[in-house]
Amino acid sequence: MVLKIFFPQCCNRADSGLLVGRWISGHDSAVVLAVIHYPFIPGQVKQYIQQMQAKSGVELSVLGSWSLPKEGQEGMESFLRDLSTIFPQQRWLQIHREVGKMGFTCQVLNRDQNGKLVQQETKKKSKNVEEEDGEAGGDKEEQEGEEKVIFVHYEQRKVMLSQLHPIQNGVPDPKTDPPSELRQMFQTVANSQPLFFMDRYDDGPLKSTHWQSEGREASIIVELLKQASIPLCLLISWLLSIWTWICNIRIFSLYPLRWLSSKLSTCVQLSYRTEHMRTISSAKPAAGHTQFMRKANILVSFLVDVALGMLLISWLYRDNHIAMLANTLVPAADHVAKELDELLQWLMGAPAGLKMNRALDQVLGRFFLYHIHLWISYIHLMSPFIEGILWYGGLSACLGLTFALSLLSDMVALLTFHIYCFYVYGARLYCLKIYGLSSLWRLFRGKKWNVLRQRVDSCSYDLDQLFIGTLLFTVLLFLLPTTALYYLVFTLLRLVVVLFQGVLHLSVDFMNSFPLFAVGLRIFRPYRLAEGVKFRVLCEEPGTALHLLMEINPLKFSTVVQMYRTPTYSCYPKDSWAALIKKLFVGELIYPWRHKTIKTE
Repeated sequence: MVLKIFFPQCCNRADSGLLVGRWISGHDSAVVLAVIHYPFIPGQVKQYIQQMQAKSGVELSVLGSWSLPKEGQEGMESFLRDLSTIFPQQRWLQIHREVGKMGFTCQVLNRDQNGKLVQQETKKKSKNVEEEDGEAGGDKEEQEGEEKVIFVHYEQRKVMLSQLHPIQNGVPDPKTDPPSELRQMFQTVANSQPLFFMDRYDDGPLKSTHWQSEGREASIIVELLKQASIPLCLLISWLLSIWTWICNIRIFSLYPLRWLSSKLSTCVQLSYRTEHMRTISSAKPAAGHTQFMRKANILVSFLVDVALGMLLISWLYRDNHIAMLANTLVPAADHVAKELDELLQWLMGAPAGLKMNRALDQVLGRFFLYHIHLWISYIHLMSPFIEGILWYGGLSACLGLTFALSLLSDMVALLTFHIYCFYVYGARLYCLKIYGLSSLWRLFRGKKWNVLRQRVDSCSYDLDQLFIGTLLFTVLLFLLPTTALYYLVFTLLRLVVVLFQGVLHLSVDFMNSFPLFAVGLRIFRPYRLAEGVKFRVLCEEPGTALHLLMEINPLKFSTVVQMYRTPTYSCYPKDSWAALIKKLFVGELIYPWRHKTIKTE
């Protein structure tokens, strides 16, 4: 039988007194939380423990006595032992530390049926015990009555602030899902924070040793932020209520505006940021560790986003960079239009020596050239206003870098609208021919597509139908290379635009969902996010119990990112590579990686 005593390292050199802690239910172990120093009045100790139980909700009790011999305290150990009659417990621990030794000796006093404490022999556990158990199996019956004591030293502050993973949401049923010994120990220390508020500067009748006994840990900046957060949250809630009222105006619920807002990345980011601000400014406190971490991650991501946006503004409005961008934008658009013009002239000839259908080639080429000339006229018409658009659009970066990237994505979509039109024209024409050829191919085989049952059925055709089908199949087949070439060229241009917009959307999604606060905790305070613990031998002195040091194993970075990633709208392609290639082959339209109606955890 092994008795485990979780002992705080801060109490190793505490003055003699009483051990305050808790016996872990369902396990043969105890958690020591503090040492109340001598002198004290037992009635005041009982009253103090009852107050701490009411504040913390932890079943605190006096576990036993702790003695560290000093001059003039020779009879202290026997005096503390006699206190077991005042604090009736089923077990009474007498822990003693001798001067010059690191290890402790422990005597366990069990209360018999008459209510008297009887000392039980304890066996100090060391490495030799395991060897002796393996060599002499017949001595096990003699050792059944002996109790081995193991001291597990832990750092009280780290255990109190850490969160053991995986997180248990809600209150588990102790019958169906009993908590482990380690989890109960972590919860006991974390819930006993009121016990750690008494330090040596208090004027109370009791003095104790724990991790804050030398003085409370506090920060003036944190206290000021706590006081300022209340009016700030009220202000944000008021502004959000006004914004919600504006968005609920009937004119904004009309179909054209609602459809346009669902397509613009800036509007999507604005609605997403509004939801974040509602979460941060909520008057309800965080219900648990997961909700607290979510609020903290959102707040830190928002502050970093705004800081990066202000850096971008400082660069844009310094040294007249906006005018330089405006003067560069129109020549760049003219250069793109010129390159497209040359590309169409090349396609209207004999591209790569291919023999194209000249009549269809000329029609498609002139059709696309007309659109390019319209686009150039539109750009030159808007050129006087481009600098003003960039100047006012750059102010959106004060809301965050994500707004600037979303606005850039929308501007790219507008500036490349002619490429999108070319792609849609070519894709629709190519798709029409592909589906026409597939239907006529089924006609040759005596098949047809059953629309009602969604399958291919047999069908008999007369001679006139087969003749007309053959003519149409021949015409479509010989016109397909010309159409496919235009479709291929404009699809490649469209893929370049989609790839650039996809990178912007992924960047915005990364900044919105990346758990900066959790990763910062993992880097600077890794004990806050605990995956488990590890033990190493601290002391194996003869005549003392085995002493182990408990160290916290932090979570892996990949686990931190995966567990605390903020839920966001998915910006990843929902189709596989095979589905994407199939869409490109049959001429179906492809769009940037933004699915605004799908929310992923």
